[in-house]
Amino acid sequence: MDSTTATPPNLAVVNGAPFNQLPEDLYIPPDALEVFLDLFEGPLDLLLYLIRRQNLDIVNIPIAEITQQYISYIQIMGVLNLELAAEYLVMAALLAEIKSRMLLPRQSDTEDDEEDPRATLIRRLQEYECIKAAAEEIDLLPRFERDIFAIDVDVSQTHVVQPLPDIQLSDMLLALKDVLKRVDQLSHHQITKEALSVRERMATILEILKGENSLLFPQLFNRKEGRPGVVVAFLAILELGKEGLIEITQSEPFADIRVRSAPSASTEKAA
Repeated sequence: MDSTTATPPNLAVVNGAPFNQLPEDLYIPPDALEVFLDLFEGPLDLLLYLIRRQNLDIVNIPIAEITQQYISYIQIMGVLNLELAAEYLVMAALLAEIKSRMLLPRQSDTEDDEEDPRATLIRRLQEYECIKAAAEEIDLLPRFERDIFAIDVDVSQTHVVQPLPDIQLSDMLLALKDVLKRVDQLSHHQITKEALSVRERMATILEILKGENSLLFPQLFNRKEGRPGVVVAFLAILELGKEGLIEITQSEPFADIRVRSAPSASTEKAA
């Protein structure tokens, strides 16, 4: 039987040429593939990580187990040549003290006045957990120059002129209809009938508009005069607009109609 030699798989392809053997002069440091993913901000952060990883209750910490894991992490830091702060060693000593106190028999006479180091550690862990949770929530808030950026827009060369829309007769009639509806709601029985003049009402409207910037269209009507007075006032407004003595404007479609005196209007009243 003929024997066949298996072709080793390609380790890499460089410029189209396969490589199935490592170069003889290739040097890989012994710790090149070691990765330490967990970064801690202090001994309390490391303790909190160990507690969370095992879903333990902070109030009921198994001191012996946590102390063993804590010291194991410190040893890993030393193997990876990480800078080890003195506070980590202080925490390790505190854990060892708490562990030794729990193993020794309690003497109530001597320990009544001493603060329990385990209770102190639990209180510090609870406070640190609250502070860390608040810091994480604050970090999620939008931050200036990280999530929000200020911009400056030069509008000195921008000139926008928005012409006012032309007032259509249909809009005037709709406004008149609204005024008539309000008059009907407040109408009362009239005993006497007064003669109404369009020319007199034109003079009255010009007098009302004198000194005013502008008035709303319904403000030029006297609802106490009833429907005849509204019709006469409406005809007077149309005549004044036709003669160029007043300006009727509307800022946008369906907005309120306003009336003002024309700049070039004569100050004399209409005869």
